[in-house]
Amino acid sequence: MRDEEILQQLTEVIQDVLDLPDLELTPETTAEDVDGWDSFNHINIIVAAEQRFGIKFRTSELEGLRNVGELVRLIGRMKG
Repeated sequence: MRDEEILQQLTEVIQDVLDLPDLELTPETTAEDVDGWDSFNHINIIVAAEQRFGIKFRTSELEGLRNVGELVRLIGRMKG
């Protein structure tokens, strides 16, 4: 799966969780850039992404992520 495909699917996940259908994400987007992406919704986003992509993150994998692009690359590695 290519990064562009992952970003598109991840955008859909985040749009659904945050109820922001017009939200557009770039690899540089951070949680601070998005209204409503707080610590509670972050957990919901991670769980929804795990379900969408059929993967399971370890906490240690998520702790150092700084932006959407890093999450996309992590998903890509896990989907291998």
